[in-house]
Amino acid sequence: MRNPDLTKEKILVKSGILFNTQGYKSTSLSEITDATGFTKGAIYRHFESKDKLEQESLYHLSTILFEKVRTVIKAKETASEKLHAIFQFFSTYITNPPIKGGCPLLNASTEADDTNPVLRKGALRILNVLRDSLVAVLENGIRFKQLKDTIDVEYYATVFIASLEGAIMMSKLRGNDDDIKRVVKHLEGLVKELER
Repeated sequence: MRNPDLTKEKILVKSGILFNTQGYKSTSLSEITDATGFTKGAIYRHFESKDKLEQESLYHLSTILFEKVRTVIKAKETASEKLHAIFQFFSTYITNPPIKGGCPLLNASTEADDTNPVLRKGALRILNVLRDSLVAVLENGIRFKQLKDTIDVEYYATVFIASLEGAIMMSKLRGNDDDIKRVVKHLEGLVKELER
C-alpha cells in the first residue's frame, strides 16, 4: 500500500535537490520523474503544476535551512556567539553546504524575477524570515545588555545578509572560500564593535 505523504516527501526531496543544483527553470519534469521513479501523473497528483512543485520545494528547502540555523543559534548563549555561529553556518556553503547545491535563498533569488512571481514570493519569504531572525538576535542582545542599545537592528540585519549572500555568490564563482572568509572576518569585527 502506498503512503501519499511519503510519496510527496520523496518528490519534494528529490526535486528540491535538482532545483537547487540545476536551477528551477532548467530542471525538467522528466528529470524529476527519473530522480523520483514516479510518473508525471503521480507527480501531478501531488502538485497541480510544475510552478506549484517549485514553490513547495523551495518551502521544503527553506524549512531545512531554518531548522539548521535554529540549531546553531540555540546552541549559543550570547547574541555575539549566536551571530558568529550564523556567520560560520553560512561560510560552510562553499566547502560543505548544509543543503546540496548551496544556499536556497541565493539560488532561488537569482532566478526569481518578474516572470516568476511565485518563486520570487518564496525567495522573499526566506529573506524576511532570515532578516527577522537576525533582528531578534540583535534585539535580544540589546535587551540582555550584551550589545549597545544604539544599534539600528534593521541596518545590521541587512548588512549581515547582503554581505553573506554576496560572499557566497563570489566564492561560488571563484571556486574557493576566500571571499566568504574575508566577509565573515569583517562581520565578526563589526559584531565586536556592537558589544557593550
